Amino acid sequence: MDIDTSQLHPTKLYYHLIRTIVPRPIAWVSTVSSAGVLNLAPFSFFCGVGSRPPTLLFCPANRRDGTPKDSLANSLARQEFVVNMVPHALAQQMQLTARELPPEDSEFELADLETAASVVVSVPRVRLSPVSFECRLLQHLSLGEGPGGANIVIGRIVHMHIDDAVLNNDGFADPDLLDLIGRLGGNDYCRIRDRFERSEEHTSEL
Repeated sequence: MDIDTSQLHPTKLYYHLIRTIVPRPIAWVSTVSSAGVLNLAPFSFFCGVGSRPPTLLFCPANRRDGTPKDSLANSLARQEFVVNMVPHALAQQMQLTARELPPEDSEFELADLETAASVVVSVPRVRLSPVSFECRLLQHLSLGEGPGGANIVIGRIVHMHIDDAVLNNDGFADPDLLDLIGRLGGNDYCRIRDRFERSEEHTSEL
């Protein structure tokens, strides 16, 4: 199959992307609105950017009516957000927070999730998430307008939380103990269970 992206409807193109760019880690982004409402939403177009400076990005698409999602609007207004990682134990709650709620309603309350105070930013984190990144907004790129318009939100990581229970003997997070889930296409997700190693001499800086 060959696809001319300029000739394909954006929705169908989106379905091709989410079924081929796999697995994708999930950024469970917590924000606070100007009215003080706590917001929480998952985004699977997400990755780390680099360590100098420590940065990550997530990509919220516009709503179907072309307006920005709460996570984007809140991040731009407050200039900070927290990215929480999603373990298998919280998969059901994460799915609940994917719903589009009115700005005055909180996904934390919908999913019955406890918060924990952040150290540097004013946005709380998900208490039971094994890893959380406190971020200050570094840059926002609007790549498209209208329904489904793409956005890139780049955050500078100013503080990290890693649960001691997921650390190995070297002081780093153990993938088995993290038990994070990844996004596939449709309603499918995956867990980090089947892995393989390569010797360092054959491993490039990926």
